[in-house]
Amino acid sequence: MSTYPPLNSLRIFEAAARLESFSAAAGELFVTHGAVSKQIKQLEDWLGVPLFERSGGRVRLTDAGWRYLVQVQDGLDLIANATAQLLQPNRQRRLSINSTPTFAAYWLLPRLERFRERFPDLELHLATSDRDLSRLDSPFDIAIRRGPGDWPGYIAKPFLKEWELPLCSPALLDKLPLNRPDDLVTHTLLHADTRPTAWPRWLTLAGVPELKPASSMHFDKFSLALQAAIDGLGVVLGPMPMAQALIDAGRLVSPLPTPVVTVRDYCWVAPRMSAEDATVATFCRWLESEADKAAPLPR
Repeated sequence: MSTYPPLNSLRIFEAAARLESFSAAAGELFVTHGAVSKQIKQLEDWLGVPLFERSGGRVRLTDAGWRYLVQVQDGLDLIANATAQLLQPNRQRRLSINSTPTFAAYWLLPRLERFRERFPDLELHLATSDRDLSRLDSPFDIAIRRGPGDWPGYIAKPFLKEWELPLCSPALLDKLPLNRPDDLVTHTLLHADTRPTAWPRWLTLAGVPELKPASSMHFDKFSLALQAAIDGLGVVLGPMPMAQALIDAGRLVSPLPTPVVTVRDYCWVAPRMSAEDATVATFCRWLESEADKAAPLPR
């Protein structure tokens, strides 16, 4: 036991590091700010390593603190899972998935029923977020992110290639032709804050880097930009093959088949401690098999 740090300090450290605030951790754990500060100091003294940088009333994790947080979260998750299995050995198996919102809505959900048909006794919990994995509020078994990324403490593998093409509604195309990249001068370009370089990159490869569209609209999430394109508000640089179902349904069209701009692959990411779990491994293999059925990257 002498090699274990104070376990209560670990629990408080995890909350303070995840929330990046001693005050917020105190509120979550129903203790005082002073108690949090004392426990963190006790842990830092025990480790001989500073975990937080303190500046005025604010705190920020050190590099060592970030690395330690990943391992501590894995350990606490393992204890929680072991305890749940001990207390409820016959409970329905639960699989928690955290995905980016657009991927979940336009690629994962349309296929998820096929997985449920094969594994009807598995309870699925799906959450969506664009946040970095180290800053998520809830634990997960599998995350889906574009990568590769800096994911210490996790096992990750790319499973789906993505490329981008201009997409718009058929009704918009009836009003404003779009036969070549130059025609975008008469259109509204739809931008997403989560993909700020998408249009400049595509326009450069299309040979019109200085093109000025008729207007532009900006959205904080890509899912909103995609919905705006469906509603006929403009042209979005959409992800393939995720948007293929929208094209097949006639809600979007792809008037300019080139240039094809490849972007980062989608990866499944699992905590190292649970990557070998049979259920986690099964879901990851299913993701890969579904990706194999998707439209291939155009040559």
